[in-house]
Amino acid sequence: MHKWKSVNPHRLRQLFLRCDLNRLCRFIGLSVCKGVCHPSITQNRKYRADSQTNQISFPQINHLFKCNEYSYKVNGYEGRSNSPVLGFDSNLLPSNSPPEDRWSAVTCLQSRGMLFGVFDGHGGYACAQAVSERLFYYIAVSLLPLKTLVDIEDAVEKDRPVIPILQWHKHPSDHPSIGSNAGKRYFSSLRSYWQELIDLGEDEDRDIQDALVKAFRRLDNDISLEAQADFGEDFSCYAPLRVALSGCTACIAHLDGTHLHVANLGDSRAMIGVQENNGMWSALTISNDHNAKNPMEVRRLHSEHPRSEKATVVRHDRLLGLLTPFRAFGNIKFKWSSELLMHVCERRQEMLSGNDIASMFPPEAHTPPYLTAEPEVTYHRVRPQDKFLVLATDGLWELMHRQNVVQVLGEHLTGIHWQKPVSGLSLTLGQMQTLLAERKTRALSALEDANSATHLLRHALGGDGFGTVDTEYLFRMLNLPQDLVRMYRDDITVTVIHLNQPVLEGNCNGSKTIVNLI
Repeated sequence: MHKWKSVNPHRLRQLFLRCDLNRLCRFIGLSVCKGVCHPSITQNRKYRADSQTNQISFPQINHLFKCNEYSYKVNGYEGRSNSPVLGFDSNLLPSNSPPEDRWSAVTCLQSRGMLFGVFDGHGGYACAQAVSERLFYYIAVSLLPLKTLVDIEDAVEKDRPVIPILQWHKHPSDHPSIGSNAGKRYFSSLRSYWQELIDLGEDEDRDIQDALVKAFRRLDNDISLEAQADFGEDFSCYAPLRVALSGCTACIAHLDGTHLHVANLGDSRAMIGVQENNGMWSALTISNDHNAKNPMEVRRLHSEHPRSEKATVVRHDRLLGLLTPFRAFGNIKFKWSSELLMHVCERRQEMLSGNDIASMFPPEAHTPPYLTAEPEVTYHRVRPQDKFLVLATDGLWELMHRQNVVQVLGEHLTGIHWQKPVSGLSLTLGQMQTLLAERKTRALSALEDANSATHLLRHALGGDGFGTVDTEYLFRMLNLPQDLVRMYRDDITVTVIHLNQPVLEGNCNGSKTIVNLI
């Protein structure tokens, strides 16, 4: 019997999709003799590749990559020349229909700093949408001084205009997806939160780490409480119970001067692109994944539940054998007791099918909660050699290594990939002509993707591993039928924050500090 090699599943999918049978067989440890392949297999493979390539044109590819892109320049709008952020690029390439990823970006108007976040939904998009619209308000309120909170409450009480606390930066097609009832409910929950902060009477400078943790916990608690309340005949996708039944991970960055705080919940990631004095690029990851690949997360779960559940709490690298991330918003079936789940099911039977009710009770769930919405907070002092910050959902990291991400972005931003001198190379005239034509194509491609997130998505789907895009492979990836595309990739959401080097050089002492705070 043949002994199969241990293989990288993503690389296996790549070779399969590229229709490279010889390399595929070599990769998994089989030998292939020339001409031995069954004719029907090769013919079918060739027919499928040709038919898919003709389904979509190059302009259509560009449209798919660009239709969700968004770019924002800080100085061009706010006049904040002393901001550590020059601007940012964001993009979302869907796999699910509708997509379950979301992203958000805001400027904090009553406190310093900017907030960026990516949100990876699962079990639907309702929770990711709700969290992307609500979390930054909770963070902003957590950071406001007591006097400002009192002024806001006084304005609401007397029905006067409330001072804005956030300036949102959104894609032109974005719009609040919540209805008026949901908006009132969200505002009521947020108001209860700031009223509690006022009652506590703490008027010290707000600690960012503490504020981030409190905001995450409180929003998740409000999502849970709203799902238990009766808000009438709300059958929309954003009904409280639907939001709570689905879930999402979140990776948030708060940048204020040279102070960067990242609050991560789940398996999205934050990473900094670093360029040293010699021009070399390196990747600095400033978040940890919360899944079975993180031994500390596995130990945490084992310590929180009886020894009798050691074999079931993490099974098949999933929480209770069902959920990949070990931290997330929503997903109440991993947090509530079976009694509370049954009570809500009995009260809202009109919203739940038989399959929905059956899936709400995970087997082997004896000592909930199993899932937490407490983020892991990391601090980093931004330095002049830190050129950009990348926030991305796990769909990107499944396709690209972090060093490849930094290299692609670094070369895109500096243009060095197609500007290197050709002197010293022994080339024929024909080879030189080919090289110059290729460089022209690369230059045009680099200029075409003015949005760094779009450029990264193009390489994530079609990169050949050597800094160029395999157009034929890109065609195939984008021509996958909707019922198959999820087998090859997830929704991918990327935000690239460009750092303001003159400001960093003037305010930073060059020291590096990375501390896990929670």
